[in-house]
Amino acid sequence: MSQPLIGISTYQEEARWGVWNLPAALVPAGYPKLVQRAGGLAALLPPDDPAAAAAAVARLDGLVIAGGADVQPARYGAEPHPRTGPPALDRDAWELALIEAALAGGVPLLGICRGLQLLNVVLGGTLVQHLDGHAGAPGVFDRHDIKPVPGTLLGRTLPEPVAVPTYHHQAVDRIGRGLVPSAYAEDGTIEALELPGAYGFTLAVQWHPEAGDDTRVMDALVAAAREAAAVK
Repeated sequence: MSQPLIGISTYQEEARWGVWNLPAALVPAGYPKLVQRAGGLAALLPPDDPAAAAAAVARLDGLVIAGGADVQPARYGAEPHPRTGPPALDRDAWELALIEAALAGGVPLLGICRGLQLLNVVLGGTLVQHLDGHAGAPGVFDRHDIKPVPGTLLGRTLPEPVAVPTYHHQAVDRIGRGLVPSAYAEDGTIEALELPGAYGFTLAVQWHPEAGDDTRVMDALVAAAREAAAVK
């Protein structure tokens, strides 16, 4: 059975290795490892001109938008909260363009943490800029329970409540056009969104499956990408 090609967004940061201290295109290794464990081929997508997003996505069988920095509040018509992090303007532009290209082309899409927030913003939604209780100490994942909504794509993928790795301080506020919440935390925070209908597989989760052992969310993306590749 063929291995579908799954693109993973990356971002530019100063990085140090060996004798070098240079700008690098980065993503935590847990992302490609999760794709590989689920049976996909992982391809890292370095930041590029947003105009190149459609061509890049057209070559993929599936797309993952990785977690990371806060989305610039101006993208959803808000002023920055004092606790909102510095904007990553180039990353916002590139990943928003990737999401738009995946939606336009029907390419299976999985958003993770920031990826969920960007999907919501692309479709006209807004974000809560700060909440407590969804992250551990700086650089340490917390865990909390999420409850999937029965009958949704996520509910079929994760049919029971599960404890998930989490590290975020922002979340969905107003839900974007056509999106359906498909999991909640105990405090009511939306933990997953999906887009039913003609767009194909479009799912986003607020937690970090790449930081845990449960591959089921990525399994579902890879299965959808394999089906999409078969009809190209």
